[in-house]
Amino acid sequence: MNKIKMIAMLLCGFVCTTANAQDAFDVLQMSQNELRGTSRFMSMAGAFGALGGDLSTLTQNPGGIGVYRSSDVGITFSLDCNSSDAGVGSINQTKFNVNNVGYVGAFRFDGPTLKNLNFGFTFNRVHSFNRHYSGGFADINNSMSNYIAGWLNDEGFTSEDLVSTSTFNPYFSGYAPWIGIVSYDMPTSYSSGSQGGSVGIVNERNGGMRGMFDNGTTGSAYFEVEERGHVDEYNIAFGGNFANKVYWGFDFGINDLDYKSYNYYEESLTNAYIKNGSKTINENTDADFAYENYLHSSGTGVNFKFGLIVRPISALRIGAAFHTPTYYNMRDTYYVGACLSGYENGEELYYAEKGSNDGYDYTSDYTIRTPWRFMGSLAGVIGTKGIISMDYEYVANQTMRIGDDGGNVYPDVTDNVKNYFKPSHIIRLGGEYRLNPAWSLRAGYSYKTTQVEKVIDDYETTVATVSTNPAYQYDNSVQYITCGAGYKHKSFYADLAYVHKYRQSVYNAFSPVAYSDGYYEPNLSADVKDHNNRISLTLGVRF
Repeated sequence: MNKIKMIAMLLCGFVCTTANAQDAFDVLQMSQNELRGTSRFMSMAGAFGALGGDLSTLTQNPGGIGVYRSSDVGITFSLDCNSSDAGVGSINQTKFNVNNVGYVGAFRFDGPTLKNLNFGFTFNRVHSFNRHYSGGFADINNSMSNYIAGWLNDEGFTSEDLVSTSTFNPYFSGYAPWIGIVSYDMPTSYSSGSQGGSVGIVNERNGGMRGMFDNGTTGSAYFEVEERGHVDEYNIAFGGNFANKVYWGFDFGINDLDYKSYNYYEESLTNAYIKNGSKTINENTDADFAYENYLHSSGTGVNFKFGLIVRPISALRIGAAFHTPTYYNMRDTYYVGACLSGYENGEELYYAEKGSNDGYDYTSDYTIRTPWRFMGSLAGVIGTKGIISMDYEYVANQTMRIGDDGGNVYPDVTDNVKNYFKPSHIIRLGGEYRLNPAWSLRAGYSYKTTQVEKVIDDYETTVATVSTNPAYQYDNSVQYITCGAGYKHKSFYADLAYVHKYRQSVYNAFSPVAYSDGYYEPNLSADVKDHNNRISLTLGVRF
């Protein structure tokens, strides 16, 4: 298909550059939870919604605090070894974490109805963003330069919207995407021939913006992504026990989010369309260009949880919990830069580079609302020897919202969230067998379904992103296989867990492109596979 037939790409969801609020896929990234907590909790794959009596239940089903009949204090350490592969070999990382620190105070009444009133507080690392991967495409059929040019054309931007003057700053005075601004009118640090003082990854041609990829162009691409950071939750919970039949609890959570990402993308093109001075040529020409994006997102959020556990008979427990969304006040610091080298007949014509905001980072403030969650649980207690437990969790990804720093929701991004995402379903299974009064063995399994609609996974719709970075990513599935052991002597306990996490994700360099005949040209995308192996140790005392 002729590359010059690219038409409007339905990118109405782009927010204005000066605000640069996160897009739908970024808020999805920041809304994730993973299997973390005490070693006993993790070794049973987190299937504790109907069990309680563990410090991790304050972040899952607060009704579990009512199960406590004595006070508890504990700390959990973990060692994570993560391996990520996107097609160019695995990149490994090892991190030491404190997963959980908590205390529950139990006050016994032993009345006919009210048996206990308990309170507690915990620190829990609910998500780690740490990941590093790279990949490439040997024979690309489209170019980032064409995508950016199409974006500019679709929104009606011209060269006047992309160039700084004495009275106009395109980064703040206009609405053009920053990645388009850094791709046009790039000052050269080296040039030869008639090139002149500036070049562009996108250029004006035939009355519009054009990229470098057209009929006869071939090339390859490479990408690298490094992510760091965490979501930590501080919980304050209160609950009780009615007649050893109904256990209830409320929880107030304060979340601390810190996320840093570095995205690098480059292309090497043969027979690229290069503008050399006023002349556009595409014979015996080559070009190498690259983009780098830096983002630091940080914020504080609050949420509320309510939970119940009902024990109709001694061998059966039924649990339910509801989590409100977490309401975050966020701040972003970000930067995008580009560089370009052009060649003709093997001779380098120029090297150019350009950074956004004159090379300085910029910050913006906004708000996000994560999905609400519901959990239903069943557990069977087999005498004094065994426990079998199952949890189901519903995550309403389609209810996420993004707004300005006053809390006013962006309607276009809201529409994108509704169109892109669907609910996730999580199943957790766990079991424990007590060998003797001192030793126990545990195992579990958890599976989480995809978060995106079929049109996203099948590349049958365009995807709106923020103006500094066209790339986006999402998880298709997440699985955990877990096991562990526990030791108890008088008031002291120690638990050990092994957790294997396998995550299948998709990296997309930019959105699929829509053509006039209704055909969607697939973008450049790659499967990312993560294997995380965690060993954790919990030490605690009950008194």
